[in-house]
Amino acid sequence: MNQARVTNFPITDKVREALAVSLRGCEELIPQDEWLQKLARSEATGTPLRIKLGLDPTAPDIHVGHTVVLNKMRQLQNLGHQVIFLIGDFTSLIGDPSGRNATRPPLSPEQIKANADTYYKQASLVLDPARTEIRYNSEWSDPLGARGMIELAARYNVARMMERNDFHDRFKAGTPISVHEFLYPLMQGYDSVALKSDLELGGTDQKFNLLMGRHLQAEYGQEPQCILTMPLLEGLDGVEKMSKSKNNYIGISEDANTMFAKVLSISDVLMWKWYTLLSFRSEAEIAALRREVETGRNPKDAKVLLAKEITARFHSAAAADAAEQDFIKRSQGGVPDEIPEVTLSGAPLGIGALLKMAGLAASSGEGNRLIDGGGVRVDSSVVSDKALKLGAGTYVVQVGKRKFARVTLS
Repeated sequence: MNQARVTNFPITDKVREALAVSLRGCEELIPQDEWLQKLARSEATGTPLRIKLGLDPTAPDIHVGHTVVLNKMRQLQNLGHQVIFLIGDFTSLIGDPSGRNATRPPLSPEQIKANADTYYKQASLVLDPARTEIRYNSEWSDPLGARGMIELAARYNVARMMERNDFHDRFKAGTPISVHEFLYPLMQGYDSVALKSDLELGGTDQKFNLLMGRHLQAEYGQEPQCILTMPLLEGLDGVEKMSKSKNNYIGISEDANTMFAKVLSISDVLMWKWYTLLSFRSEAEIAALRREVETGRNPKDAKVLLAKEITARFHSAAAADAAEQDFIKRSQGGVPDEIPEVTLSGAPLGIGALLKMAGLAASSGEGNRLIDGGGVRVDSSVVSDKALKLGAGTYVVQVGKRKFARVTLS
């Protein structure tokens, strides 16, 4: 095995600044000294480093939590390095077992294609499309074939594979592990060989897979990549990882008003972590803003700045300004200028059924619970009677602070 190694180059102030950008908000940079030398070599030779991020298109939409690593990619892209956005159309067929306590159902090729069609379009709202290389890992994984797969599998052993926490825990608990799941980290690692990456990014739950790439590059005689892991972003509740299944997420395709209001709903404590991981403001700017809040400035001012920045990134500055005005109007008890129009029949109609049919509650029962909590208004008046029936007419119905509908009942 003839493994290439980083040689020594001078560490300039520019290299140290690039290291600081790399380290901002990151969980781990492994090994940091090798990355520093790669940065130094890049500056000395004028050769951009190859920085890889792989995402499996397991769902059609990206939420703000996914953009933590995309933001880091953009920061490194702004330093002049080559960013590779890798769509895991082959690895999606296997299903990533990371953090799973059961075998992940593999997606069909049709599902993968449908999701991949929208993935990069959404990611390009963060990355600079003109400076982003888009690749699909089926390019090299499909041609590998059965013989190549066996040769690849021979470069890692089962004992090392079972050191992985999720495999170890499932084996100990007697939970089935399918043999094909062992192929996932091998194939992700092989992506790094195929792309000759210098750095691979991922969430903390991807550490084992990222290290696999480093191992396989050494096996194939390449200079091993460094790995950079980013923390998993807590969602709106400030407790659980942002997830659609937890309903604590902000989808980057959500409308501007909803996005702005959701950012404002996070806690003052969580706000600063979001600033570090999601904002493109410099660390010095964020530190100055934090000092202002600590010395008396209303923390809501800082949160509004963050909400406008995030909303503008995925919509526009004008949309962010309009969302701020919409939020102010609603917080003062006003009705937004644009709300869904719903036409229903069956008057007189019970309020619980109306909430369900208008899409303001998942069920009549949930509607009744919202009424019990004082969260339902009709024409600005709080509804306290669950037996209320509305006759023919048009009503502005509000649930909570953000859900509105103009309901015409006949």
